[in-house]
Amino acid sequence: MLNKRLSLSALALSMGAMVSAQANAETLRLLTWGGYAPQEVIEMFEKETGIEVKVTKSNNEDMISKLRATGGSGFDLAQPSQDRITGVQQQFGIYQPIDLARIEQQQIITSMLDATKRNTAVGEQVFGVPHVWGTSGLVVNGEMAKDVADYTDLCQKQYQGKISYRLKRPTLIGFAFALGEDPFAAYADPVKYQEILNKVEKTLVECKPLVKTYWSGGDELMNLMRSNEVVAAMAWDAGGWKLNRDQQNIQFVAPKSGALGWIDTFAIPKKSKAVDAAYKWINFVMRPEVAAKITEAAGNFTASKGSDAYVNELAKSQFNASFSSDDIDNIKWYPAVPAGLEAMEGKVLDRVQAAN
Repeated sequence: MLNKRLSLSALALSMGAMVSAQANAETLRLLTWGGYAPQEVIEMFEKETGIEVKVTKSNNEDMISKLRATGGSGFDLAQPSQDRITGVQQQFGIYQPIDLARIEQQQIITSMLDATKRNTAVGEQVFGVPHVWGTSGLVVNGEMAKDVADYTDLCQKQYQGKISYRLKRPTLIGFAFALGEDPFAAYADPVKYQEILNKVEKTLVECKPLVKTYWSGGDELMNLMRSNEVVAAMAWDAGGWKLNRDQQNIQFVAPKSGALGWIDTFAIPKKSKAVDAAYKWINFVMRPEVAAKITEAAGNFTASKGSDAYVNELAKSQFNASFSSDDIDNIKWYPAVPAGLEAMEGKVLDRVQAAN
């Protein structure tokens, strides 16, 4: 009986220790996009650190809503786009400043890190560092539109009825840069910004007779390019690479004036309960060999320096064909949009649509 009691006592102590260990085990609650935290990467991280990762898939609007409702609690690391941080932070204060000394910055492409630091700053504090990125630029049939190298080249008369783009703000921004303007620098000056929009509007109205159609969906553009009805268009890099897999003569081209870039970041919620784990995850997934696994899962490249060397050969060759190191440094990263600008842009787009 005594031995039985001792055995039961030992079992109880053992179970108590296990429960205590489980209670003390660190957990990283990650609020992110689909593909940014593939299971293989989670398992590698958990094995190396002992930190459990719990993933909630989300998007910009949902991230803001969740963190705003809780005052910045409920999650330990979030991944908003860089242009959706500054205004939200100023209004709701849902993030905490990034301690850049805890970021292994040598792993990150310098131009992207600098852009994100600049575009997520509030005063002297930075609230985001870059992770996954992508661009919009040109998708070109190299056999039928060899000299299309910038947005305004879409308006060459020899391509009448063979070009396409969307009537959306990226088209306004892209044409502005190609016309020698810097629309992002004019964001704080509505008068100057309207002058730039007027210049772009004039160009787009003059170009309108050359346009096959203003595409509205990716599948529509894919079909137009595959059938050779369109030989050059504005589009996203991932769409261009998808077309290239089917037809090698079609390629995504970074425009001479600069591709337009978006970056999804790492941002730490104000009331994160696992800040150390958040920094460990950031530094872990920015290792080139780990970042390549995220590229394979998400379809977009990351800001990890040298990670392109670890992706599959096709993705590597497509990336290298589209972007030189100078093209990367020339990407025009979207900053936060001030209030009122999108209304101005909408009026221009409406007038272009209505023009004869």
